[in-house]
Amino acid sequence: MTFDESFHALLGHEGGYSNRDPEADPGGETMWGVTVKTARANGYAGPMKDMPVDVAKAIYKSAFWSPIRGDELPPQIRYAVFDAAVNSGPYQAALWLQRAIGASADGQVGPQTLTMSRIAPPDFVVRRMLGQRLRFMAELKNWPHNSRGWALRIADLLETV
Repeated sequence: MTFDESFHALLGHEGGYSNRDPEADPGGETMWGVTVKTARANGYAGPMKDMPVDVAKAIYKSAFWSPIRGDELPPQIRYAVFDAAVNSGPYQAALWLQRAIGASADGQVGPQTLTMSRIAPPDFVVRRMLGQRLRFMAELKNWPHNSRGWALRIADLLETV
């Protein structure tokens, strides 16, 4: 998947504006899945409800796609790594990828991670990553509030492999 395809797929999970109970969503106010904290850190100062989708797209590219080196990952695993980066941060997504492929787990997608990700069977990589991700999510204190949505999201990712 390209960045544009990945972004489009992501919006299917993230939707529009949200401002849920902090126990359910500690990220607070979001638009297009971008938290207010991430929006401010990336230069967006307006009301979250008014954030244009093209601003969200630029934030996703610079804050999540670029750190995981999405354009350099094998196309078959790009979206799974990107989606993990959006939900849990690029560092955590990189760790899951590195553990799935047997690379040194330092949370940074570098030359070794890229090389090993190109050699490993994509379906194996995605399944291993999603297993780690689901285990991680099930341990979060807000799992009871989000378990259904998160489990369905993981199921959707499994069906794309």
